[in-house]
Amino acid sequence: MKKKSKYGRNPKLNPKTHCVMVRFDDEEWNKFLTMYEESEVYAKAVFLKAHFFGQKFKVLKVDKAMVDYTTKLSDFHAQFRAIGTNYNQAVKELHCHFSEKKAMALLYKLERCTIELVKLSRKIIELSRNMEKCYQSKSD
Repeated sequence: MKKKSKYGRNPKLNPKTHCVMVRFDDEEWNKFLTMYEESEVYAKAVFLKAHFFGQKFKVLKVDKAMVDYTTKLSDFHAQFRAIGTNYNQAVKELHCHFSEKKAMALLYKLERCTIELVKLSRKIIELSRNMEKCYQSKSD
């Protein structure tokens, strides 16, 4: 072990001093990159070393369709919350500024729109369950 210097970085206990170079053709390089990207290891050298010595590493596959679906579903959820807020404000304003008869007529129209929104919400839940079943059957 080297003597500890007064300045600079502390010396490593087990320094890496040997280097190996590997050359790939285009097909091998593409296959290597695919495997490397799936592993989500932070460096190509670390990936090669782990693969060479048979160490375990995780391979995480991201389904782009599922990511897009969950993003859009989150957007829908935000829109539903906004509609709920606006709904409460509209009902308060109807009762404050209109007669009871006129307010009831407008609330009836609002109620029909709400029923359509509930139907749409149920369809979204059904589609989400179907998507979840398909996704689970793919992963099994």
